[in-house]
Amino acid sequence: MTENPLNHLLPQGAIGFPVTPFHSDYSLDLKGFAKNLEIVLEKPFTSFVAAGGTGELYSLARDEYLSVVRSAVETANGKMPVIAGVGYGSHIAQIMAAESEKLGASAILILPPYYQNACFDGLLAYLKGISQATSLPLILYTRDWFRLSVEEAQRVADEVPTLWGWKDGQGELSSLQRIRAKLGDRFTWIGGVGDDHVSGYYGIGLRRFTSSISCVAPKLSIALHKAGAACEESELAELTDRFVLPLYNLRTRRKGYEVSAMKALLELRGFAGGPSRPPLVDVNETERQELNKILSDWSAFL
Repeated sequence: MTENPLNHLLPQGAIGFPVTPFHSDYSLDLKGFAKNLEIVLEKPFTSFVAAGGTGELYSLARDEYLSVVRSAVETANGKMPVIAGVGYGSHIAQIMAAESEKLGASAILILPPYYQNACFDGLLAYLKGISQATSLPLILYTRDWFRLSVEEAQRVADEVPTLWGWKDGQGELSSLQRIRAKLGDRFTWIGGVGDDHVSGYYGIGLRRFTSSISCVAPKLSIALHKAGAACEESELAELTDRFVLPLYNLRTRRKGYEVSAMKALLELRGFAGGPSRPPLVDVNETERQELNKILSDWSAFL
């Protein structure tokens, strides 16, 4: 088997997952986006995702998407690889992947397509089409309704040779373990549900995760990885219980808060956030005060 290029491109550790900031009129705030990336780039993250789920990929127009990826690559300036998110439908995702490669992205994160009732053969064709549009290594993001059985995962591995990464967005560890036991080193495995799942992911052997907290409190993300990688269970539990769960408890109150809560935290820290584009919703003023308390508790990690 050909050596997995992602193992070198994405060493073990935390992966940044920044938001895409907007102005109050919902227009793209590229200056704010570049400033926000300074938080990630100054810490030892392995890479970051431009226009991912937290980056509101599905709200971006084509020109906005290209502007975000271009800004990410230019701001990173070789300090760390940029992973570009793609989605929508097969043709659009192929164009996004091809143009992201031209702009200098190092890998592609494939989000689920727009059609939620797609059969497996349709999903496989979606992945194959993207693989034919770019030479970059691909990472599959199995979030929301996009689930694969062990047998389907094996077919994907066999028929999409440039798919080298698997980002879990389900958090169903027993299912993930079965797929990982079957495919082993064929994929680079990334925990993708959230910072609150690091204990579970690292408990079954993963050593990479995407962190929303990275764009606000980078030292906390790094601390979670170090504790998990060192099997310091008590330290990891304390970090999770004391600093991570208060945020994630708030984020689960309404759909869309996984994005808008992070934007509010960035604004409270003096960085760019702005509103989330509908149908996502913003936190209310009472919740913003709760987030301010969380940010205060994170002072040692900023």
